Amino acid sequence: QVVLVESGGGSVQAGDSLRLSCAASGRTINSLGMGWFRQAPGKEREFVAAISRGGGTTLYATSVKGRFTISRDNAKNTVFLQLDSLKAEDTAVYVCAAKSRAVTTSSPYDYWGQGTQVTVSS
Repeated sequence: QVVLVESGGGSVQAGDSLRLSCAASGRTINSLGMGWFRQAPGKEREFVAAISRGGGTTLYATSVKGRFTISRDNAKNTVFLQLDSLKAEDTAVYVCAAKSRAVTTSSPYDYWGQGTQVTVSS
């Protein structure tokens, strides 16, 4: 069992930056692919970014590519999402997830956090 706890969300102005963290417990994450998703009010959850076990492969949604950066520190059992050049449309609850299969596959994520709110004012 893996427990994921997100932090770092907040209310910012358009153009500002935030750094989200996802701390894992119960199992080391070096054997897990990690991802970030987000869900805005009234919308379905959408994929934001993912990173492979060793960090060598990263994937991004088109809407955030070039503005968001996913990274991981396996020694600290933590994954990060750097959010730069934030826009009002980035407002959502950001959720961390982990899975045993490679992030490049379509397999579902096995573990999910509770999320952290990001609100961007224009």
